[in-house]
Amino acid sequence: MKNFGKTILAAVLGGAITIGAYKVAFDNKPVIIEKAANPVASVAKYNNLSDNINLDFSTTAAIATPAVVHITSTITSSQSAQGQLQQIPAPFRFFFDEDQLRQQQQAPSEKKGSGSGVIISDDGYILTNNHVVEDANELQVVLNDKRSYIATVIGTDPSTDLALIKIDEGQLPAISIGNSDNVKTGEWVMAVGNPFNLESTVTAGIVSAKGRSIGIFGGGSNIESFIQTDAAVNPGNSGGALVNLNGELIGINTAIASPTGSYSGYSFAVPSNLAKKVVDDLMQYGKVQRAFLGVRISDLNGDLARELKANISQGVVVGEVNANSSAEEGGIEQGDIIVKVDNKKVNSVPQLQEIIGGKRPGDEVSVVVNRNGSEKTLDLVLKGESGTEKIVSANKSELLQSLGAEFTPITKEDQSKYRIQSGIKVNKLYAGKLRAQTNIREGFIITRINKQDVTSIDQLEQMLSQEDGGVLIEGINPETGRKEYHGFGM
Repeated sequence: MKNFGKTILAAVLGGAITIGAYKVAFDNKPVIIEKAANPVASVAKYNNLSDNINLDFSTTAAIATPAVVHITSTITSSQSAQGQLQQIPAPFRFFFDEDQLRQQQQAPSEKKGSGSGVIISDDGYILTNNHVVEDANELQVVLNDKRSYIATVIGTDPSTDLALIKIDEGQLPAISIGNSDNVKTGEWVMAVGNPFNLESTVTAGIVSAKGRSIGIFGGGSNIESFIQTDAAVNPGNSGGALVNLNGELIGINTAIASPTGSYSGYSFAVPSNLAKKVVDDLMQYGKVQRAFLGVRISDLNGDLARELKANISQGVVVGEVNANSSAEEGGIEQGDIIVKVDNKKVNSVPQLQEIIGGKRPGDEVSVVVNRNGSEKTLDLVLKGESGTEKIVSANKSELLQSLGAEFTPITKEDQSKYRIQSGIKVNKLYAGKLRAQTNIREGFIITRINKQDVTSIDQLEQMLSQEDGGVLIEGINPETGRKEYHGFGM
C-alpha cells in the first residue's frame, strides 16, 4: 500500500479532478475557445455514380442554416460617474454624494465580440457559449433572414461554457436535439456558424474521438468530455451546432486546438446530452444543479494496474474519498477502480465526468468498482456543492432577469465586515440593465433602493415592480469597502 500510495499520489497530482462543476480558464492557452451551430433534419445523400461516391450535404445545409443565429456582444469596460448622474432624475440627485461619484469616474471603453447560437425552441430560446455572452452589456441576435433582436440572458454555466439566452419572438425554426451517447467515431458531422463574421457557413468532417479532454479549463474540479471532429471551426463559430447526418444536434462546438488562433485540424464540442441537461436546469431551476461523487481520480495506467493487482486495463482509479461525500456514504474506497456507472462503461476520467455531470443532487446512481480483482456494485445518492441532496433554485422572475443579475443573501461575515444590518449581494452579472446603465460589479452589496432598506431578494423584486422611472441604488463596493451610489431606469 505504501508503493500504491506513492503511485496514486503522483497520478492524482498530475491529473486528478474532482467530479462536478468546474471553472473556465482560457488565458495563455494554445487552445482557443470557439464554436459553430445549426439545425438539420435531412440526411446527406450518398449517390453511387460509376466507381465514385458523391457525398452531398446540400439538403442538410439548406435545413440547417435557418436555425443558426449570429450573436454580437457589446462590452463596455466602465461607465463614467457623470453618465450615472445624468441618468438619475433631478429630484433624486440629492440622495447621492456627487463628489464621491466623480471619484468613481472612469473613461468608458467599448469593444464588440461575435459568435453563433442555436435556436432550440420555436419561442425564442437560444443555446450558445458562456464566453460569447460573458461580460456583455448588450447582446444582439440576428436571424438567418436578417431580423434583429436584443436578447436576454436566462442563465449561464461557466462549468460547461454554455449559456441560454432568449429573444421575444415565436414560430422560429428549432433544432432537434440528438443523443450524443450514440455518436460513433468515424461518422460524418456538419458544423454551421458565423466564422470571421461570414454568416451561415457550413463545414463537414468526421468524429475523430469521443470523451476527449484537452485541459482548457485550468484544472480543479472540471468536466471535459468533448466530441472531437475535423470539421473546420474558426473564431465566430462559438456557440454553434455540431449535427449528425440526421440533422440532430449532437454537440455545441466549443474549442479549437491551434497555435495560431485559427483552425488547424481539430475542433471540440460539448456533447448534446450534457448541454440538454444544462438547458433543462436553467429553465426549470434558474441555475445549473451540479452533482458530485466526492472523489479524486485518475485514469488507470499500467503502473497503477500492477500496484492494484488489477486484471483490467481501463477504468478510473479512486485516489482519495472526501469525508461525508456521496462516495464515502455509498461505500467507495481508496484504490477502487470505477468501471461502470448506471450500466455505462467508464474507461477514462472524462467519461466519468460527463456521466456525473448529467446528474443532479438527489439522483441515485449504480457504480460498479473493481476492488482487489473482483467487481462490486454500489448504490449511491449524489450530493450537491452544498453537501446536501437538495435542489437549490435561483429566482427566475422576468423582472430580475431584465436586470441581468443573480442575487444572494448577504452572510453574517458581510454584516460584520461592512457594518451593515441588511442587504443582498450581486452574485452574477449578465447583459442587462445593471451592466448597461451602471458601473456595478459582481460582489456589490445593495443595501438600499430609493432610500429604503433592502432585506431580501423578494423585497427587492417587489420594490422594483412598483417603479417605472429612475431607481437609486446605495451599496458597498467589496473591492474598496466604500459606499457607492448608482442609478438606472426601469
